[in-house]
Amino acid sequence: MKRPPQNHLAEYAPFPTKEELAGFIQSTPSQLRVRDIAHAFGIPPQKRSQLRKMLAEIAFSEEAEGEENAPSSVVLCEVRSIDTDGYAIAYVIGGGGEQQGYPVSLSEPRRSPSLYQRFLGRIRDVLPTRQIDVIRILGREPVRLFGRVFRNDSGWLFENAAKGRQEIIKCADAPELMLQEDCLVEAVPDRGSGRTSLVRPIRNLGSIHHPDAFAALAIAEFDLPHHFDEHVIAQAETASLPNETVPTRENITHLPLVTIDGEDAKDFDDAVFAEPVGTDEWRLIVAIADVAYYVEPDSALDTEARKRGNSVYLPGTVIPMLPENLSNGLCSLRPDELRACLCVEMVINTQGHKLRHRFFRGLMKSHARLTYTQVQAVIDGQFTEQDLQLPAGLLTHLITAYNCLNSAREKRGALALNIAEARIQFDAENKPEKIIQHAQKQAHQLIEEFMVLANICAAETLEEAGKLCVFRVHDRPDPEKLENLHELTEALNIPFSKGQVITPHILNALLMQVRDTPAEIAVNEAVLRAQARAIYDIANIGHYGLGLTRYAHFTSPIRRYADLLVHRSLLSILLPSENLAVPKQEQAKEITAHISQTEQTAAKAERRTIARFAALLAAHKAGSHCQVTVSGIVSSGLFVKLDDGVAEGFIHRRSLPEDYYNVTDAGMSYRGNSSGWHFQIGMEIEAVILNVDIASGSLNLRWFAGGILKEQTRMIKRKSKKKHKAGRNRQSRR
Repeated sequence: MKRPPQNHLAEYAPFPTKEELAGFIQSTPSQLRVRDIAHAFGIPPQKRSQLRKMLAEIAFSEEAEGEENAPSSVVLCEVRSIDTDGYAIAYVIGGGGEQQGYPVSLSEPRRSPSLYQRFLGRIRDVLPTRQIDVIRILGREPVRLFGRVFRNDSGWLFENAAKGRQEIIKCADAPELMLQEDCLVEAVPDRGSGRTSLVRPIRNLGSIHHPDAFAALAIAEFDLPHHFDEHVIAQAETASLPNETVPTRENITHLPLVTIDGEDAKDFDDAVFAEPVGTDEWRLIVAIADVAYYVEPDSALDTEARKRGNSVYLPGTVIPMLPENLSNGLCSLRPDELRACLCVEMVINTQGHKLRHRFFRGLMKSHARLTYTQVQAVIDGQFTEQDLQLPAGLLTHLITAYNCLNSAREKRGALALNIAEARIQFDAENKPEKIIQHAQKQAHQLIEEFMVLANICAAETLEEAGKLCVFRVHDRPDPEKLENLHELTEALNIPFSKGQVITPHILNALLMQVRDTPAEIAVNEAVLRAQARAIYDIANIGHYGLGLTRYAHFTSPIRRYADLLVHRSLLSILLPSENLAVPKQEQAKEITAHISQTEQTAAKAERRTIARFAALLAAHKAGSHCQVTVSGIVSSGLFVKLDDGVAEGFIHRRSLPEDYYNVTDAGMSYRGNSSGWHFQIGMEIEAVILNVDIASGSLNLRWFAGGILKEQTRMIKRKSKKKHKAGRNRQSRR
């Protein structure tokens, strides 16, 4: 008997393999539930238990992580159009690293999924063909599309906001949505249109020229929970401060603790204090908002916080993990207001080595809300503590203690990448004004070093007590990616020997070699690409980037669920008689996998939103010449960044000097076979902006000038031309 197709009779569908499941989960950016996975693979209810068992094996088995066919090679693809020969034109939409957003060719073209269908594939060859093997065609779940709508003489058109080639698709009218020119919309493909591309808008997200629309687009695109239900809000509103006379809390309201944050911060979850002890020791206190006091395990508040995993920070918008009554209220360490806190007291020596520490629950009052700008001005000698109306010595002690910690960090060898953070600056009317390249200064590093030490103490305390700890782990770099780094340094003639164990010390020495040289950007990018992704796990493998053997997140429970779990574990040690609920091992593994994913999703949403704002700010430059820096290279051309360092565009190889170009030097160079033209990451060239696509956050440019044309190659070409001309002259004389 012939098996019915999967899409029509799910109960007969072949059960997915572990590799297919792992690849699908890894390549899907949004949060997945078991029923979502079951629906995608056509798994009926009676087989859900088998699915759960397999998912548990994937999540918890170390053996599964080391399989020969690693899930990282499995990507999620979507068919965006069908060509005239009936072949699918597909794009990588999940997984695939640098391949995401680019078209792929099917190794078996006739095995083509239909329009807007998704499928799992395994990358066979990256460059130049990007061939992919189809593993499994997924179920017919409606695909959501996001993009911009505009009109022409034939009606409404839709331009996809996804990265990669933006195709124009016919768009059905939706009078009820009150569409206007340049609205951002959520749409679905019209299934009744056959091979004719047609989409139907289902939600109007606002005008592309209104800053709130970008946040609305990111929320919809990445399925970010952004509304609290009434039960969650009710619990937050009934929260109140603890009794001041509780004997288990130490009253430290007499200590002049201060918060140090950015100018636009609204939630202050950490406060710091330092003072000398004797002649060669320093006493440090880091006080953190006692979120665990207000958020009980398995309550509506806790369930919602766990689902969100973290707060999401988009330009101009914050999607908090906890309701505002807590995040900006009772859990925010505002000046001169009584607050419940969980503190760690640490004693260090003048070399920055920790001698001892202890945790305690307390009550505090922040003495002042300081900004990084103010503290940096004191460090630079522009302000004094008196100018900021602070007690004498308060900041001086913090700065001196930081210098001790920083000295220990340098000896430890924490990775020191020089990569600035992009921020969008808004005017008084909340309209984007400009892009700021934010580089860390000593004021930021001061707080970072205090927080790192507090996090080390949390991990040490929990590990030594045998309690559950949600570690922040960062694995060693991928050996294959380090090989790419070796190829780059060889191409740049930079000493970086093979065959050695690559420590952060060695990478820092490499970064110092290229500082303030033309190779700085290329090498920093290559070192960054070689790094593993930091995640949460209950199994400790250390933190490679920080050079630490034990590390956990303790200092931001307002905005990270991992920190809240660490607080609860610490409280189970401080208050053993209260039987505080801590997740079991299996549940904790599920939670850490989930919050690692929500963190990655939040980072993607932030990057995409910044890119759209950057494109909006660059829209007026269409048609103009500009200096750009090559930031990435693929077989079809060059990725470049504009002078703001954020807006990213693409120069297609067709606009470069005519030649056949190859990607060389581990993806860091682009060389013409015959002309001798050479482009590489970090190189500045001149280009013309052809058009700006605000919805996708990308720009299309044309090369105008710049690059390297080797003189030797030009001489060979001139000699070749002379020889050819002489040959023709001899032939004519004959």
